This record gives sequence, C-alpha cells and structure tokens, in this order.
Amino acid sequence: MATFVVAGLASALLLASAASVAAKDRIAIVDEGGIRKEWKLADGAKLAAPAYPAEFAARGDNVCVAVGYAIQADGSTSDFSLLKAWASSTDGDREPAPGFWEGFAQAAGAAVAQWKFAPRPEVAEPRPVYTVATMHFIGREAADPAALRARCAISDLAGYVQKQKWDKYQAGNLTKNELQRFQRLRSSQPAVLAQPIRNGRR
Repeated sequence: MATFVVAGLASALLLASAASVAAKDRIAIVDEGGIRKEWKLADGAKLAAPAYPAEFAARGDNVCVAVGYAIQADGSTSDFSLLKAWASSTDGDREPAPGFWEGFAQAAGAAVAQWKFAPRPEVAEPRPVYTVATMHFIGREAADPAALRARCAISDLAGYVQKQKWDKYQAGNLTKNELQRFQRLRSSQPAVLAQPIRNGRR
C-alpha cells in the first residue's frame, strides 16, 4: 500500500512537500540517480512503470510527476510524497480537475512501491536514503518522454525540501520552533527526511 503526502502549494491542492521533521527520521537525501553509489536493483527486480489513471484517461493530458520516496535498509520503498507535477492542459502545476494530482501520485507510487533494491556488495552497512523518481504519463498527444520528464525534474532535492519548508513557514503553516529544529537538523547532517502526512491511500 502506498501512502502519500499531498498538500497545498499556492491556492490549490497541488504539490506535496515533506511535512514536519522528526529527529528520529533523519536520513540522507540523495538526488535522482545518486543512489547507485550504495544501492542497486535487487536480483530479479524491475523498475515497474506507472499506469495512466483510468479515471482521467478521457482527458488525455500529458503529465509528469516527481515522487519522493525512501529506500529502507532492507531495500524496500516507503514514505511516498508528490513533490512536483505538470499537466499539459494547464501548462503547469495547476490541478486540471479535482483529485487529478492524487490520482497520478497514487499511480506513480504504486509503481515505486514495487521497486526493490539491494546494497552493493562493497557496502557493509546499507543506510536508508530519501530520493526522487521522475515519471511521465503520455495521453492522447504524442510527446517526447525525456522532455516531458524534464518539466518535473528536481536537480537539488535537499535544497528543494528545505525551500518548501521555508515557504511553509512564510505562509504561516510552519511554526518558528519547527523551522529552527529543521535548520538545526539540516546543519548537523547532510540531509534530513521529513515525516510524511498519511492522507492518501491506494
């Protein structure tokens, strides 16, 4: 079962960021593709691709999403968050229809939930990491997959998470103490993972 963070950014239900930080959940944040230094696909495992959500198939939007997720010490994936999204019909992150982002986040997360990793042979003690997967959904119009994914790419995941924390504070949704705690954790460790809010299920 994939559990998601889906929260408001700007005035609508759009993107999800990491929620309140818990010290016990501190783990390294690694950019997309950066896990290969310590992790590889488990034997026999494949990177499952997401299915286009049936409830929005008639719309035919081309869509990309960036889904944050954690790789646990046992190689399983968890803590899914919708970090960034784009739809062709709105040419941006404005939600085209109610439940749209939730539907695509669930589809992407259902795929990532099937992924299984294993530590590289030279890694004696595998460490959990938080990273991101950028996925695309092609609707009725042909699109270049790489160009579509590029619209949702996050080049600096740790910085992106930190910025969303700051934006949340500026909007009055994060207390000063929470922000200070986040900054302390951020400075004491290369990166931290926030505890996701459980409000979406598949």
